[in-house]
Amino acid sequence: MKRKLRMGMVGGGTDAFIGAVHRIAARMDGLAELVCGAFSVNPEISKQSGEAFFIDPARVYASYQEMIEKESQLPEDVRMDFVTIVTPNFVHYDPAKLALENGFNVVIEKPMTFSLEEAKELQALVEKTGLSLALTHTYSGYPMVKQAKAMVKEGLLGKVRKVIVEYPQGWLSRLSEREGNAQAAWRTDPKKSGKSGVMGDIGTHAGHLAEYITGLKITEICADLTTFVEGRLLDDDGNVLLRFDNGAKGVLIASQIAAGDENALRIRVYGEKGGLEWANEDPNNLVVKLLDQPRQIYRTGNAYTAPYTLSGFATHNTRIPAGHPEGLLEAFANIYRNFILTVSAKINGETPTPEMLDFPRVEEGVWGMAFIENVVASNESNEKWTKFVI
Repeated sequence: MKRKLRMGMVGGGTDAFIGAVHRIAARMDGLAELVCGAFSVNPEISKQSGEAFFIDPARVYASYQEMIEKESQLPEDVRMDFVTIVTPNFVHYDPAKLALENGFNVVIEKPMTFSLEEAKELQALVEKTGLSLALTHTYSGYPMVKQAKAMVKEGLLGKVRKVIVEYPQGWLSRLSEREGNAQAAWRTDPKKSGKSGVMGDIGTHAGHLAEYITGLKITEICADLTTFVEGRLLDDDGNVLLRFDNGAKGVLIASQIAAGDENALRIRVYGEKGGLEWANEDPNNLVVKLLDQPRQIYRTGNAYTAPYTLSGFATHNTRIPAGHPEGLLEAFANIYRNFILTVSAKINGETPTPEMLDFPRVEEGVWGMAFIENVVASNESNEKWTKFVI
């Protein structure tokens, strides 16, 4: 039976930023509806948020424990189908574990957990239960990122030789965590964020994008982390040299003290026959640079003719005609749509298509935690190169 999926939410109340992004993304394609939530550790804020979101008061809970327990006792045609977890890093593992143990699918913010050990435990639970877990590595949701991945896979660039990925932000150039900025406060607190600041927050995005587009795996790294802002407890700048499993070399830069920059994520991939470039601040465009040919610009939503046709993965994740911007919310929504289509297919006893399954999953969550731990270990090591271990 075809129907909307019922969504619950942990965190993301009216006093939070990212919760609204998730709610918009989940609703964009009309495939899900928010039916319950534990929207804050403060029961009163959770109650007020439920009222603002027009949720049945009986399904606005004081804690995620109460929500999962009571939702699991409801009839199958009433209870939530999946839960979205949009809390700080240290409150990812427990609600995700409890949800999976009680038969609920999960969408979770990155990084997936507080530690690699926790991430591996969630992976084992997903494998045991057969449930789905989506990780919001948002940038893999853009149509032109998917086009780049398809072009590399098809061999357009030849063997990949060089990957350069950078993610500069400037919002932590000052000691904002001491100035009342709640987002800065938890992200720079090792008790809430984890072992790394900049690499956990945005470096994981950059590393995931490098592996997603190229299809390669990082095998060795050489990392240098710095805390530039005096009084800060975690790193706010990092540079990582990369070695990939096909012999390619790479550079990853992540910084939150790049004063004046907003979200300037950019990736360049170079192979034997050419290169490509994609930038978050110009997401509708994919620049392709082939040897002995003029520079080409592929744009979202165009019905190009052969041999320039866009891949099925790019078109599957495009909503509107060419020339209309598709941005962060649409990329977020692509992850939700593919996740929801996958869960719905499973509910109906159908096999999800490759396009449906094209969303970051628990394996990428484990990889992300391994990335953080490997970068921190490399930074602390006296060895030039350290093996990337998962």
